[in-house]
Amino acid sequence: QVQLVESGGGLAQPGGSLRLSCAASGFTFSSYAMGWYRQAPGKERQLVAAISSGGTTTYADSVKGRFTISRDNAKSTLYLEINSLKPEDTAMYYCTQGHNLGRVDYWGQGTQVTVSS
Repeated sequence: QVQLVESGGGLAQPGGSLRLSCAASGFTFSSYAMGWYRQAPGKERQLVAAISSGGTTTYADSVKGRFTISRDNAKSTLYLEINSLKPEDTAMYYCTQGHNLGRVDYWGQGTQVTVSS
């Protein structure tokens, strides 16, 4: 079965950096689009970034230039590099899998990112 296990979240200071990881199993990782969504308290879940099986990336306007999504197909792992953290980046971050960009078929359990001084 498909499993997506996020890690790397935690408490960080404004201006700091974090690297989130998503270990995937149960499917041929290189054949699927992957993504990161986030949900802040009281807000709807939103797309942060996504990457196609071919490496095409897309980002939410609010994170362009600060977030970088990447994938290591040999390790079946998805990454999200987060720089210049802002308090508004505080949210639960979820790893997703889908047949193509814009589609989500599976969700991970999430990893919490809290940005506070």
